This record gives sequence, structure tokens and C-alpha cells, in this order.
Amino acid sequence: MSTVTDTANGSTERGNWRAGVLGGIAGALVMGVLVVAMNTPTIAVAIPSLYTLAPPQNPLAGFVVHVSHGAVLGVIFAGLVGAADLDAPGRLVGAGVAWGVATWVVFAALVMPVWLGAVGSPASPPFPNFAPPSLLWHAVYGLVLGGVYTATSDAI
Repeated sequence: MSTVTDTANGSTERGNWRAGVLGGIAGALVMGVLVVAMNTPTIAVAIPSLYTLAPPQNPLAGFVVHVSHGAVLGVIFAGLVGAADLDAPGRLVGAGVAWGVATWVVFAALVMPVWLGAVGSPASPPFPNFAPPSLLWHAVYGLVLGGVYTATSDAI
């Protein structure tokens, strides 16, 4: 499922960034629905606060920022699985879940509390913030990312 393309200058490119973007967007959308269902202020205040787009609550901006982050993280995922030469569907989906958990640890639990505190957000959680619902959200992001990447990496 990872692609290897020889270019005119002889370099090799691994992974499929387009499938990473698509998987990252799909994963972020599904994750965003879970976040809204379980803890709307995360999307409406915390995420847009990262870029001083809230308060007041701004769920649309939060969703746009969240999906943008998902797309960028999907491209990084594509690069990682390409570098690791992963192409078996089960391994790609598993790597997606692992990537989702890694993003939870690094970004949600460690970076986000510091960043929100630095911008003075009223939604700043304690540091570190290893919240179990957030782990679920990020694992689902990774599951969808890995699944969509697997399904599309040879097609786009």
C-alpha cells in the first residue's frame, strides 16, 4: 500500500501523502463528531483557543483547526509508514491506531496544556492531561486514518 515512485532525478519517494491527507481528514471528522458528542467545549473553546479564535465559543473555527491538524498529521503518518515500508493492511491500520495514541500523548496530553496556558485560554487543562476520553478520540482518529490510508493509498 505504500508507494515507491522513481522520479526523473533518481530519488525515491515512499508513502502516499494524498492518502495521508484524505485519511487524516476522515479521521479528524470522525474524531470531531465524538468530541462534540462527549465534550463540546473541547471543539468550541479549547481547540480554537490555540490560535486565539476563542473565547467566545467558536465551534466552526475549532472544527476547521481540528481537521487541518488531522490532515497534517495524516501526511506525517504517510511519511512514517512509507519510511517503515509498511504495506500490509493490518499493519497499516495498527500503525494508524499507534499513531493516534502517539498524537494523544505528545500533542493532547503534553503540548496542548502548555500551549493553552501560554495563550491564556480559559480552557487550559492541567499538565499533563492524560484524559481517557481524549485517548479514545485519538485512537479512533488513528483507526480511521489507517483504514482510509489502506483503502486509498494505491488508488490516489
